[in-house]
Amino acid sequence: MASSAAVLQDDSLLSRLDRMLLPVERFCALISGIAVFSLMFLAAYSVIGRKFFNSPLSGYVDYIEAAMPLIAIMGVSYVQRDGTHIRMDIVVAALKGRALWLIECLTVVIMLVLMIALVWGAWAHFDRSFDLTKPLFSRDSSIDIGLPIWPSKLVVPFAFSVLCLRLMLQAVGYGRAFVLGLEHPVAVPLVISVEEQARAEAAQLAGHD
Repeated sequence: MASSAAVLQDDSLLSRLDRMLLPVERFCALISGIAVFSLMFLAAYSVIGRKFFNSPLSGYVDYIEAAMPLIAIMGVSYVQRDGTHIRMDIVVAALKGRALWLIECLTVVIMLVLMIALVWGAWAHFDRSFDLTKPLFSRDSSIDIGLPIWPSKLVVPFAFSVLCLRLMLQAVGYGRAFVLGLEHPVAVPLVISVEEQARAEAAQLAGHD
């Protein structure tokens, strides 16, 4: 399950790199949200066209397929940074100190290895769109309206590459916390209680007043 988390910052190199990557992740999450919002309008346009004009939006399914990588993948690094991605933390929630940082570090490293493999595979799949001599070559267009597919294929290795950068920072952050025995490491999501979250939100609102 997802937990409320906070990411601490300081003047260290690791924290500066964390802050440098954050705008990229926010931009990716924004693009993902715009894609979801756009599909709402496309759905409404298609339904209204079918209902009142007997003319639904041509290629509606093709547009959905093209937008799926934006919706499903582009924002994943942003939620990984905040620790709000779906995860099972029943065991992890019971750990403290070095044991917690060790498990978190191992988990992040395993994820990083998997994501590097996925970046390699996704890029190879994208590259096949432009090389007729390669196996499993695709004509790179959708079936209905001939929408180009290669931009959607490129989204996957790009988004996964951003996630790899985030996982590298978190692996260093958790590893540093384990070695030094830190209680509140920077650049990693720290789980906070409901009371702490409420106090933080109240302080944030008070700062805007």
